[in-house]
Amino acid sequence: MAKHYWLFKAEPHIYGIEHLAAAPNKIGRWDGIRNYQARNFLRDQVALNDEVFIYHSSCKHVGIVGTAKVVNTAYPDPTQFNPESDYYDPKSTAENPRWVSVDIQLTKVFPRIISLAEIKAQPLLENMVLVKQSRLSTQPVTADEWKVILSLLK
Repeated sequence: MAKHYWLFKAEPHIYGIEHLAAAPNKIGRWDGIRNYQARNFLRDQVALNDEVFIYHSSCKHVGIVGTAKVVNTAYPDPTQFNPESDYYDPKSTAENPRWVSVDIQLTKVFPRIISLAEIKAQPLLENMVLVKQSRLSTQPVTADEWKVILSLLK
């Protein structure tokens, strides 16, 4: 099976790369996704060992801050069942959960942020989902886009 590449958006004040770096074995649960298209990617396409860009959004310095890999595929997001969680969904049940999580393991913290402006300035990235559909929290990245973004660190 071919490896896939993804970009996962995080609000660093809620769960950013620093939280993932501090987690046991640098593994964390990617939860709280409440967009059906993003959920479908997580549920139906994200696979074990897929590689992930961690993207900080809704902050002063938005951009890609590092990489991770998928270490556990889709399972019911426990936050949907917790009435005290911001991600609680009263219509979701254990028998029919609406939302899923995956577990990811940090693989690299970048020495600098690759900013959205820098990404948009790259002609080879003009068709990237991030550029075309910027609000999607879980999105595919092509193998070529992955290579171009990594080359920006050099």
